[in-house]
Amino acid sequence: MNWTEVSIETAKAGLDILCAMLTDIGFKGFAIFDPDDFEELMAGRVGHWDYLEEGLMESLTSGAPRVTVYLPEDAQGAEQMTALRQLVDQLKKRADAADFGTLSLTCKGIREEDWANNWRQYFRPLPVGNRLWITPTWIDEPVPEGRSALRIDPGSSFGTGQHDTTKLCLAMLEDCVTEGAHVLDIGCGSGILSIGAMLLGAADANAIDIELNAVNSARENAEQNGIDLVHYHAFCGNILDDAALAESLGSGYDVVCANIVSDILIAMRALFVGYLKDGGTLLLSGIIDERLDEVCDAMRAAGLTVDRIAQNGGWAAVMLHK
Repeated sequence: MNWTEVSIETAKAGLDILCAMLTDIGFKGFAIFDPDDFEELMAGRVGHWDYLEEGLMESLTSGAPRVTVYLPEDAQGAEQMTALRQLVDQLKKRADAADFGTLSLTCKGIREEDWANNWRQYFRPLPVGNRLWITPTWIDEPVPEGRSALRIDPGSSFGTGQHDTTKLCLAMLEDCVTEGAHVLDIGCGSGILSIGAMLLGAADANAIDIELNAVNSARENAEQNGIDLVHYHAFCGNILDDAALAESLGSGYDVVCANIVSDILIAMRALFVGYLKDGGTLLLSGIIDERLDEVCDAMRAAGLTVDRIAQNGGWAAVMLHK
């Protein structure tokens, strides 16, 4: 397995928050460089340091703090790079963005912009659940009998179907999407979940994401799958901050799905309840195993019932009903 080293330059004030956010999007380990740590070590050192290699002190105490992660050079790594870039973009838009420094990315062995093309080599057709066949739009291969092709070109958006969070959620959709269902996809990314729901029989779907490129990708992918945009609507915005937008999505959905990080899922619990019809199903994913109980407890406190939990590769998806 080959790995790509990715470093994020930040600032002291935002270092701990950045690390917590990286954990929430699935990075279980990373290296932290903080020049203040070495200065503190030197100030409190024990014993005699007679010699320091020329330039070593300067190299260890200069520059901004940074966090380094390692991405496998495969489909999961490509998805992680997309999630990482989206996290950085979101942090740059925050009111306290200055606390996070430049947030510049440095990829060892590959330029960041090259990821836009290089990840394609790892994206291959794959079966998900019993009925779907996820395939890139640029690959034309026979679809196995009994499966429906879900053609995806994620562009710079999360959601090729290769990541465990997406696969877990798609497999659960098979068991809760009935013919004529009304679906809401929150944090839609490439649109893969809501498009999958349409292919499984949903009558219509609304999809929403805070990133405009994701909304555009979702619309384009819907059309690639023969879905009339009369029945598929994608919106851009943050329903946690924009009450009018949140209300405009309506209510009475048969299925609501959200593949986002745990903190956002917890913050949206009241919205989920409002969007669902009585007896409706909520599918949540993007949950690292360590936060599964916290997310489930928050949903139960909001009045939802946990029906099923699926886990794989350190990630969890949860099916609930209202």
